[in-house]
Amino acid sequence: MITKNITPSVYYTGVDDHTTPLFESLWPLPYGVTYNSYIVKGEATALIDTAELNSYEAYLSNLLNHGIDAPEYLIINHMEPDHSGCIPLLCERFPKMKIVGNRLTVGMIKGYYHIEDDTRYLVVKDGDTLDLGAGRVLSFHTIPMVHWPETMVTWLESEGVLFSGDAFGTFGTTDGNPIDEHLPGIDVFMSEMHRYYACIVAKYADQVQRALTKLADKEIKYICSTHGPVWHKHVAEVIATYNALSTYKVEPGVVIAYGSMYGNTTEMAQLLAERLEAAGITVKLHNMSNTNLSFVLADIWRYNGLIIGAPTYNGAVFPPVAALLSALEGRGLRNHVAAAFGSFTWAGAACKKIAEALAGLSLDMPAAPVEMKMSMNPATRAALIEMADTLVPAILAE
Repeated sequence: MITKNITPSVYYTGVDDHTTPLFESLWPLPYGVTYNSYIVKGEATALIDTAELNSYEAYLSNLLNHGIDAPEYLIINHMEPDHSGCIPLLCERFPKMKIVGNRLTVGMIKGYYHIEDDTRYLVVKDGDTLDLGAGRVLSFHTIPMVHWPETMVTWLESEGVLFSGDAFGTFGTTDGNPIDEHLPGIDVFMSEMHRYYACIVAKYADQVQRALTKLADKEIKYICSTHGPVWHKHVAEVIATYNALSTYKVEPGVVIAYGSMYGNTTEMAQLLAERLEAAGITVKLHNMSNTNLSFVLADIWRYNGLIIGAPTYNGAVFPPVAALLSALEGRGLRNHVAAAFGSFTWAGAACKKIAEALAGLSLDMPAAPVEMKMSMNPATRAALIEMADTLVPAILAE
């Protein structure tokens, strides 16, 4: 990929990754991922964020193709290694380059990369500025825990460019067309933004809201995040999406997430799905043994209904469903209508534990849990139909 102009003084120098199978060794990348980096040129030149270490040769080539042979500054908005991995090699390549970051950033660079020379650093605080000359003044604004404690954004007011770190990011490569208006379509990126947020940022919803409030007075024309497109045409939509996600705004619909060893719990899930669909409700049915957790989380953060079921396994919840419950607890799920079901052969436990986990999240649970012994029978069928019928008005009322 060659360097791309974004504005008269801002250039894209990121790289596409089509080979890494799992982001954070957890989340599938069916459309790949970008590691976005940027150049800001005034009388002095600043690089903003870097790339993952394995992408260094491609990243350096992008810089050199643009004639970057002595940048004065390297600004680090976020220290996660997929953005900071090239710092040591860049410091070797550009020995006079200053690293710009806040106090926490500098501590992390020393911890990860052992660059101990304090003369290499320009430490900034919230609201500080850096004048590059030619009217290009950068300002720095901390947004802690979106989604690491050192995270900040960099703002170029003269051109309305927000360098946002991981905020507003998404999975997917742009393949030479980093600006959203030059892409053939953004539906995939918007869908992947939901998945990215639900997997990585959702735990920090309150901090996202504080960050949005902090940035609300800025006339943002471009959002230059570290993953996915540069947002220009769709800036307002992207900000609205993050606001909705971080305030748990959801649309009517139900996610039924379940596990099943021999098909009996599957039969329960399918009966619920059929009954709810007959009532006109959108249903997303996920077998947790076959579906990566990330896609389930993305749907849960989109729809207001959540039904979770599993068989009892070793006196507990079937492990793939237990992993989902743990993920929901860790992300502090809110604002959902929920229900639990489960099955067992000789000693039931899963249904009760699922119900307790959902209740622990303070979710609305209008329907009684349904527990089935061994296989479907008329009593279980009637109880599941009653559960579905009870949930319908609660879901449609949202």
